[in-house]
Amino acid sequence: MLDKVYYDDLETRSSDARHAAQLEAVNANLARTAAAEGSCLPEIGKLKYLDDLAHLPVLRKSELAKWQADKPPFGGIPVSNIAHVFQSPGPIYEPGGVGHDWWRMGRFLHAAGFGPGDIVQNCFGYHLTPAGMIFENGARAVGATVLPAGTGQTELQVQAARDVGTTAYAGTPDYLKIILDKAEEMGVSLKITKAAVGGGALFPSLRQEYKDRGITCMQSYATADLGNIAYESAALEGMIVDEGVIVEIVTPGTGDPVAPGEVGEVVVTSLNPDYPLIRFATGDMSAVLPGHSPCGRTNMRIKGWMGRADQTTKIKGMFVRPEQVAALVAKHDEITRARVIATREGEQDAMTVQIESPNDTPDNYAQSITDTLKLKGTIEIHTPGSLPKDGLVIEDQRSYD
Repeated sequence: MLDKVYYDDLETRSSDARHAAQLEAVNANLARTAAAEGSCLPEIGKLKYLDDLAHLPVLRKSELAKWQADKPPFGGIPVSNIAHVFQSPGPIYEPGGVGHDWWRMGRFLHAAGFGPGDIVQNCFGYHLTPAGMIFENGARAVGATVLPAGTGQTELQVQAARDVGTTAYAGTPDYLKIILDKAEEMGVSLKITKAAVGGGALFPSLRQEYKDRGITCMQSYATADLGNIAYESAALEGMIVDEGVIVEIVTPGTGDPVAPGEVGEVVVTSLNPDYPLIRFATGDMSAVLPGHSPCGRTNMRIKGWMGRADQTTKIKGMFVRPEQVAALVAKHDEITRARVIATREGEQDAMTVQIESPNDTPDNYAQSITDTLKLKGTIEIHTPGSLPKDGLVIEDQRSYD
C-alpha cells in the first residue's frame, strides 16, 4: 500500500508554489554569500527565474578543497548555527547542525516508515565523517530512538539488536545482510522489519532478499556536503528530489543542462541558509524521470545513482578516487601502474587491486593499499606493461540492472 501520510505539506504543493519558494530561498542565499566577509564566491545578482541558475558557475569538490585550504575551515562560505565540524576524504570539512532535520533525512525516514516506537540501529560511521550524525538527526526528527552502533563488531551488533529490540536498520545496503547472516549463525531472532540505506547501490537481488526476510528496504541519495538529495517512497518508482534542494542534470564537466530524460551529472543547489552551496557538482550521474510519483509527492524525480561522471567509484560505502590510486603508485618506485576493479561477491562489494610490479609478493603492498584506499581487497601482481592502456585506473564491473 502506497504511503499517503506525508512528512509535511511541502511534498504535495504545486510546481508554481515550489518554484516561487525555491527562488526566494536561492536569492536569499545568494545575498547571504555576497555579503560574507572573505567569500570565495563571485558576486552574483538576484535571479529572476530558477532557470537562471544555469548561468552561474558550478562548484566542484576540488575547488571547495582549495577554498578551504586558503580560508579554513569552510572556504569563505557563510556558515551559521552549527554544532559539529566533520572531515571527509580530500580532506573536505563539512559543518553540521543539530536543529530539527538539519540534513533533511527525516523526510526520507518518514517515507520509509520510520517513526515513534522504532528503535533504529544506526550502522553509519560516527568517526570524522557525518553519515552517522546525518541519520541520527533524521531519526530524531521522526521521533525514533537511536542505537548509535556505527560500523563493525558484527557479533556485538547482533547482541545489541536482540537486547534492545531493534526494529529498523540504517546503514549501507550490504551490512544489514552481514548482521542478519550472523544472527542466523548465532541462532538469534531479530525484530528488524524496515531498513533505510545509502552510501552504495542497493542491488535488486539484495532488496528482494531483504523482502523475503520480511524487511522493507528503501534507499536515499545523500552526500556529506548537501545532506539528503533524493529518496525512495513506497511507490519504488525513481527517487523523489528533496524539498530543500534544487537538482539540475548537466553535461559532465560543464554547467549546461541536458535535455529532459538524458543522463548527465547531478548538480545541486542547497537551500539550507546555514550552509548555502550554490550549484555544487556531485560527480554522480543520473537522469530525470517524467511525471510525478504514484505516492502523490509532486517534486521532480530522478532515476537514482547511475555511476560517476569521473572514475571515482563507491566501494563498500567508501569513495575510491583516481588520485588515491596515483598515491598508491607513488609510494613504491617499482610499481609502474595500478588498477582498481570493483565487483560483487554474492551480495557484497569486492575490490581487486591490480599492480604492475616486478615484485611478485602481494603482501608487500597490503598496508599501502589500506592506507591509501582506506579499504582492504584482493591484490593481483602483473608484469610491467601488461595491464590495459585504456586510461582507466578504476573499473566498475558491477551490474546495476
